[in-house]
Amino acid sequence: MSESGRVLGVLISGRGSNLQAILDAVATGSLNAQVGIVLSNVASAPGLERAKQAGVPTVVLSHNEFSSREEFDHRIIEILRHHKVDLVCLAGFMRLLSPVLLRAYPERILNIHPSLLPAFVGLHAQRQAVKYGAKVSGATVHLVDEDLDHGPILLQQAVPVQDDDDEETLSERILEQEHQLYPKAIGLVLDGKARVEGRRVVIRDGK
Repeated sequence: MSESGRVLGVLISGRGSNLQAILDAVATGSLNAQVGIVLSNVASAPGLERAKQAGVPTVVLSHNEFSSREEFDHRIIEILRHHKVDLVCLAGFMRLLSPVLLRAYPERILNIHPSLLPAFVGLHAQRQAVKYGAKVSGATVHLVDEDLDHGPILLQQAVPVQDDDDEETLSERILEQEHQLYPKAIGLVLDGKARVEGRRVVIRDGK
């Protein structure tokens, strides 16, 4: 842990709207932390510009330049440690993490997913919900483990699926909830209010 214990490393692959929500929460003081580094495996990711506008250092690290996921993750760890990162936040990072990275940050890697897990894991969760005919979907923040969208759940927020919804409209309404949910979940972890008990996360004074 760094001296402050509140340095975030955010990993992205795309537009970085959840990164922006984190940056905004830090800027307003509703999240008592700092973003130490934003890392992307995609050089053209729009989220990199969001980080630069906020004065946050960025690194582009293409996974194509590495022979294995483990080698790629070793390099990520080096970068995160260089920036004294305490908590890793996946914000649209389209890569599965290897045990190498998970062991380096045990119970300190968070992800946000646009469904009420364990429903609709993987890509296009909103499309899955509409196609399935679900009446309720939502957003989930969870701790990351070795399985896809599987780790212990920190927070969830339900979003009704309306009769005229398509993937785009449902995605927009879920994203609004994601932007509120993710900074809140990060704060709970940083404040030591989230305790893992097997598959469950017990929130202490989480209001």
